[in-house]
Amino acid sequence: MTTPWQPLLDWWFGSAEAPQEIVATKGQLWFGKRDSQDLEARQRFGELVEQALAGGLTQWMQSPEGWLALVLLLDQLPRMIFRDTPKAFAGDLRAQALVAQGIAADFDRGLTPMQRCFIYLVFEHCENLAVQNEAVSRLAALHDEQPAEHRPVFADQLDYAERHQKIIARFGRFPHRNAILGRESTAEELAFLREPGSRF
Repeated sequence: MTTPWQPLLDWWFGSAEAPQEIVATKGQLWFGKRDSQDLEARQRFGELVEQALAGGLTQWMQSPEGWLALVLLLDQLPRMIFRDTPKAFAGDLRAQALVAQGIAADFDRGLTPMQRCFIYLVFEHCENLAVQNEAVSRLAALHDEQPAEHRPVFADQLDYAERHQKIIARFGRFPHRNAILGRESTAEELAFLREPGSRF
């Protein structure tokens, strides 16, 4: 019997097993910012996202895979479905709390290495330096656990985490969110936003 979260995990991660193959087939979905992908996310999983944002689907927390899917509904999919609006970040606090809860139960150890990246990515989205440090620490450890042939994929993930960390260390927030959230940017932030690689 198919679990209610399996269609989401299949869509997000695909059927490949090697990390390089997963990134090759799904990297555009994860980081591509395409209207067609945002629409597909909304059509296929929008109702589940709304349930998750309302505090529902708590029964999914009974297994590592269900936990992962719930975290995706709170952290990744709102960034697609509600792109460039404040609601894109509406699930962040709950996602961070659920990630901390699941890690305390060692749920992350029950996931594949690529799946674990999307658990630790939740910490990268937090505008708090201590949480950013946690993301870097966990992704560094995950990288070191991998066989040599897979490490380049996880080195890329660690690099992204370190870039997020540096922005929070410098500004205490992500300047690219300011306009969306109605926050006034400082002159330093505006100058930073004109630099390549300043937005995620």
